[in-house]
Amino acid sequence: MRLNRYLILLCAALLLVACGTKKKIAERQEPTVSVPAWHTCLVQGARATVATANDRLSANVTMQTVHDSMLVISVMPMLGMEMLRVEATPLEVIAIDKLHGRYAKATYADINRRLTPSLNWDVLQQIATAELPLSEQKARLMYTFGDQLIELVIDYPARKLDVPVKVNHARLNKYTEVDITKWL
Repeated sequence: MRLNRYLILLCAALLLVACGTKKKIAERQEPTVSVPAWHTCLVQGARATVATANDRLSANVTMQTVHDSMLVISVMPMLGMEMLRVEATPLEVIAIDKLHGRYAKATYADINRRLTPSLNWDVLQQIATAELPLSEQKARLMYTFGDQLIELVIDYPARKLDVPVKVNHARLNKYTEVDITKWL
């Protein structure tokens, strides 16, 4: 009889402890999930200028982004014809040189072997969506590529959020793949 009482008390104590644990778990706050302020972003008519010690190139740029998924940057130096296209995901970057009919794929690690400071998906997404610290709608970025200093200035028009964007992949079978180290 005494053994039964101890077993009942032990079971009751276990139930109370278990219920107390459930209550503590229920009282914990759920982690907050940050919801992006936008799902798609379109920047049309931006002007990008790349300057090195020897050269300076300016071109119109269109940037289309699906938040944390994919982005497409179209570079159109003249008459609205796309000459260079950059497609990026959080894992890789594809650069398509339409003028010379070639493309190269690279991971961010491949790119960062020669580029300082490092480029990653978050920075690239901020560039494509005008979310960098801007001074009068301009972003100024400085990179070192090997031993060459590169200045990138982007003049942004107003961006459009949550509008339809076309971020489908280019048909790469039309182009010749080249080793990324030949470009870098």
